[in-house]
Amino acid sequence: MGKYGMLRKSYVQEHRKGLYLELVLAGKLNEHLHQIDKECNQMMDRLVDQMKEAHGVTEEMKMQNQMAWVGRMNNIRACAEEIVEKEIVYA
Repeated sequence: MGKYGMLRKSYVQEHRKGLYLELVLAGKLNEHLHQIDKECNQMMDRLVDQMKEAHGVTEEMKMQNQMAWVGRMNNIRACAEEIVEKEIVYA
């Protein structure tokens, strides 16, 4: 189980106790967490690619100005992660 699966488990345990008990009793908690983790990682990859294209972050930029590239990539990843957590993990 990855980062997003663990975040989802904590959220469901604390805020969606009925769902948590249902998943545990049905023996489907791990399956649910792995599916959430997989969906989140796919969405992260897709969002990062779309945001890189929209903001003009290219390999050429990486070669010309690494610090600017790193700054923009960190910003893009943080924004994408926030979207993923809001739409999947904490939904």
